[in-house]
Amino acid sequence: MALRERTGAGMMDCKKALVECDGNAEKAIEYLREHGIAKAAKKAGRIAAEGIVDSYIHMGGKVGVLLEVNCESDFVARGEQFRTLVHDIALQIAAAKPEYLSKEDVPDEVIENEKKILLAQALEEGKPQNIAEKMVEGRIKSYYEDNCLLNQKFIKDPSRTIEQMVIEATATIGEKIAVRRFVRYEMGEGLQKKTENLADEVEAQVAKMKG
Repeated sequence: MALRERTGAGMMDCKKALVECDGNAEKAIEYLREHGIAKAAKKAGRIAAEGIVDSYIHMGGKVGVLLEVNCESDFVARGEQFRTLVHDIALQIAAAKPEYLSKEDVPDEVIENEKKILLAQALEEGKPQNIAEKMVEGRIKSYYEDNCLLNQKFIKDPSRTIEQMVIEATATIGEKIAVRRFVRYEMGEGLQKKTENLADEVEAQVAKMKG
C-alpha cells in the first residue's frame, strides 16, 4: 500500500515490483519508473478527449475493424508513435477476436456461467471440490486473456499485453492514452450458411449431367 501511495501504480504492479526487487521499496520505485508504470499511473486521472478513429481491413475484405483510442492533445494524435500504436491495436483486434475491451466489461452473468462450466469440467476430471475451485480461478484468468483486448498478449510480441503497451506508450509520449471502444466485423459472421449432404450433392451433379 505504501508503494502504491508513493507511485500511483496498481496493486498488482506494486506487488510484482517488490517481488522483483526482493522487497526493497526504493528499488521497486525505480523498477516501476523504468517500466513506465508509475508515470502512466499518475496520468490516469487526466482527461483524454483527443485521439483518432482508425480502421483496418484484412484478408481481402473478409475482416474489418474500427477502433477509437484517445489521448490528451491533437499534437500527439497526429504523431507517428501514437498512430502506430493505434494501428497495432486494430491489427490485434482483427487477429485475436476480443469480445470485450477489459475484464471489467464482461457481464457478471457471463463470468458466473463460465465458472459453472469450468467447475463442472474440473470435477469431471476427478479433482476434489476445493482443488477444482482453485483451478476455476486460474482458468478464468485465461478466459480474460483470450477474450478481453487489454488482457490479450500482443500478437507481434507475446511478452507484452495490450494494456502494457498502452502503459508504456503513456510513459514515453507523456500523455494519458486510453483505448475507448472498438467494433470488429467478419464477413458472414452470424449468418446461417447453406450446407448440403454429400450424397445429395453427388446426386444433384449426376442429374445435371444427365439433363
